[in-house]
Amino acid sequence: MARMHNPAGLSPVVAGAWRLAEWGWTPQQRLAWIEGNLELGVTSFDHADLYGGCGVEALFGEALALAPQLRPRLQILSHCGVRLPAPGGPALRHHDTSAAHLRASVEQSLRHFRTDHLDMLLIHRPDALMDVDELADTFEALRASGKVRHFGVSNFAPAQLAPLHRRFALAAHQVECSPLHLDPLHDGTLDQCQDLGLRPMAWSPLAGGRLFTGQDDTARRTRATLQAMADELGLAPITLVVAWLRRHPSQPLPILGSRRIEVAREAMAALPLRLDAEQWYRLWTAAAGRELP
Repeated sequence: MARMHNPAGLSPVVAGAWRLAEWGWTPQQRLAWIEGNLELGVTSFDHADLYGGCGVEALFGEALALAPQLRPRLQILSHCGVRLPAPGGPALRHHDTSAAHLRASVEQSLRHFRTDHLDMLLIHRPDALMDVDELADTFEALRASGKVRHFGVSNFAPAQLAPLHRRFALAAHQVECSPLHLDPLHDGTLDQCQDLGLRPMAWSPLAGGRLFTGQDDTARRTRATLQAMADELGLAPITLVVAWLRRHPSQPLPILGSRRIEVAREAMAALPLRLDAEQWYRLWTAAAGRELP
């Protein structure tokens, strides 16, 4: 297998907090979710400053404050760089990777999480106005201050990632990847990650639930093959999907944003598995709707 780096010590499955505000939980219930993930070995928690109407970070921080001794056991990741319309603020949704905005976003995230550092900061979306020299300098200053330990990007094309990585060694690249979103496998994204030893994280690895509930032809066809394979191998379908993702030499870390701790348990069950090439391509063929040339 490729020698993929993981300098931030991220767990092999990442807990996504995007919908945390929608779950309507008390601080104690949120803490139980954090603890349940930690017990399974899911120690990395993925956030963004804009999740939940910009409120999810604070909800997580409130829960973690009930058990501050847990902080050294987990990694907090957050995204920034997308500005939302707000009273007294921007009138238009836009991207902003300026030094001033990144510093302000980090300070806000630290207050929300009630911590003195982020384990990783990711640029949420490519910014057409991104100054890679300024951004690399900003990353270096934030790292030197101890406020952010590692840095990454999200949803970047290979040509967008390369100039930044040449100036500042990134630790991760977060991209959408699932049996229903095959593009990163073929557009150079995961090839670049493998080449650089840069760890990819796969957001929406279950295609936002469409893999199990979608009624379009692609979802139905892929689901039928997934279920047949899962039955043959004696696996839960989620376990098989995670094993399928991890089979790629870049070894993507799936981000699963479920309130059900059973989903994390089924995902972690994939760790000792290694699909053979024919098994991997069987699911790929079903998802792509065509045979390989």
